[in-house]
Amino acid sequence: MRRQDICTTVDPLGWRLALSTLITHVPVDSLATAVRVAEHAVNALNTDAAGHLSVDLSEDRVVLRLQDRATGTITEPDVRSAGRITGALSEAGWDTVAGDAAIPPQILELAIDALDIASVRPFWRAITGYADLPDATYLPPGALVDPLGRGPTIWFQQMDSPRPQRNRIHLDVDVPPEHAGARIEAALAAGGRLVSDAAAPAFWVLADAEGNEACICTWQGRD
Repeated sequence: MRRQDICTTVDPLGWRLALSTLITHVPVDSLATAVRVAEHAVNALNTDAAGHLSVDLSEDRVVLRLQDRATGTITEPDVRSAGRITGALSEAGWDTVAGDAAIPPQILELAIDALDIASVRPFWRAITGYADLPDATYLPPGALVDPLGRGPTIWFQQMDSPRPQRNRIHLDVDVPPEHAGARIEAALAAGGRLVSDAAAPAFWVLADAEGNEACICTWQGRD
């Protein structure tokens, strides 16, 4: 599915697209309530939840994520599932919202530049305890994923020649488009600098005072 078509459908429901995941937050007043929200979300999908829905619980919110984990993509059933979950939770008195100013939806990635990816990838797989990620369309082949789905995805970027003048590990922070500007402004106010906006709105490259880089990314400009 085209990213714009996905967002046109799910944005009004309080879901947001980040990288290749649909995310929504459900505000709650206690951990016990969070458990009930999770139960309603799972029941709304029944067997369709397996391999697609993941849930994080805390005392003030439930974070729901949808993705076809077998392919690392968002499918039409995932988009329909977002509507089914929102409808079931709404009937029970809970709202699906796009996070809040303090905690917006986001996905964090760790990108490692390498001349010989095949030689360094096994080290990172071993030291992190990560597992192989299916060759998702949104990342280069060979990405690694936290088996529990909590840590950032690690992927490898092919270098053509050594680059001693810059760091070779950088963070990709994927946020909904409406949060990108504020995140960039905060980074600049904190002493960072804009390295490049040539690929915006897909991503902006920023650096800290010592030149270490990170990217603020959105789904836009990728279809």
